[in-house]
Amino acid sequence: MTNKADLVNLVALRTELTKTDVSLVVDAAIETIIDSVVGGEKVSILGFGSFEARERSARQGLNPKTGEKIAIPAKHVPAFTAGKLFKDRVQTESKKTKKKK
Repeated sequence: MTNKADLVNLVALRTELTKTDVSLVVDAAIETIIDSVVGGEKVSILGFGSFEARERSARQGLNPKTGEKIAIPAKHVPAFTAGKLFKDRVQTESKKTKKKK
């Protein structure tokens, strides 16, 4: 799976719902998560992970063309932290995949 359409197709197969219904649910879930994070809330999905906004401090950078120092302002960025179940599953499945090679 590499994109939203693939996600919709797989969920539709697992749930026997129509792709249209699944697409509406996926869109609503994504919009709800975005709206909550923008509003300063942390969204936690047990077993999956947490979404939150984090503040990135102001810093100095370099213009790659000129080498001139530039000021990079502080900003808020979205962040995702995988939950324990998600991390454990990735670790277990990664070991299985490596052994097959």
